[in-house]
Amino acid sequence: MAKLNIVSAINMALDQEMERDGRVMILGEDVGREGGVFRVTDGLQKKYGSQRVVDTPLAEAGIIGTALGLALGGMRPVAEIQFEGFIHLALDQICNQLARYRTRSRGRCGLGVVVRVPWGGGIHAPELHSDSPETLLVHTPGLTVLTPSTPYDAKGLMLSALRLGDPVIFCEPKRIYRAIKGEVPEADYTVPIGQARVSREGRDLTIVAWGAMMREALEAADELQAQGASAEVIDLRTLSPMDSDTVIASVRKTGRLVIAHEAPRTLGLGAELAARVGEEALTSLLAPIERVTGYDTVMPLAQLEEFYLPDHSRIVAGAKKALNS
Repeated sequence: MAKLNIVSAINMALDQEMERDGRVMILGEDVGREGGVFRVTDGLQKKYGSQRVVDTPLAEAGIIGTALGLALGGMRPVAEIQFEGFIHLALDQICNQLARYRTRSRGRCGLGVVVRVPWGGGIHAPELHSDSPETLLVHTPGLTVLTPSTPYDAKGLMLSALRLGDPVIFCEPKRIYRAIKGEVPEADYTVPIGQARVSREGRDLTIVAWGAMMREALEAADELQAQGASAEVIDLRTLSPMDSDTVIASVRKTGRLVIAHEAPRTLGLGAELAARVGEEALTSLLAPIERVTGYDTVMPLAQLEEFYLPDHSRIVAGAKKALNS
């Protein structure tokens, strides 16, 4: 079994599904000859040709609109938005068109489009290259929103997304694209959509995170363990539909909850998750829920980026506050 990073795992998933299903094709800016800015689609145009791996103009609304038309024609397009900050230019197509076709057609027409988007900060990129606008998409009915934190999940979730038959936004945490390696089977497998993963079991508190923030959450759990506190760490994985049941079950066991995410605090997914826990497990809470998040400001440029992004020390501080309440 090969040890791969997230880039290679997604590439493997795309390659295997393109070989298995002739309807799958890729389109986006520089995805073909260059293999994408982060080389996620490297080698696929050479293998499958320029009719199935298509370099497009710099026009995000056009990319998604074209993918929509292809899906209506029976294809399974994978559209890349080069950086998450550019997705706003395509929100009309994504939110008003892709997300509504299943309802608009009274269930007769689903659009099997996967929108791949490098996501989040931590790489010292320019403005509009480091944001975490997942709330905009999760708030849109009709979209499935996924984000892996391990190479194994990256391949399995991508294969699930490609076979779903409805629109999927696949948020790829660019900060850990190559920072983590793990065993990834070459054989076909899928990771279920709508199911969180308990990454580490614990007894004293629950830490929930997703994407690149999972690395910080696990480091925080290590530090807490060294200080005598046992943290259960949950990777949400699927942001929509959200598996709050797994989180609620954990909170009923541990009595404390810390939620960590990169996005701004106000109306971040942590607020929704905290509300669900409050509704279903209020009497199990031994302390107020702690949110460790980005700030309610524009993501700063490179020199201040590390001050903006939550890290393991901020998660540990939030955990200690919950443990001492």
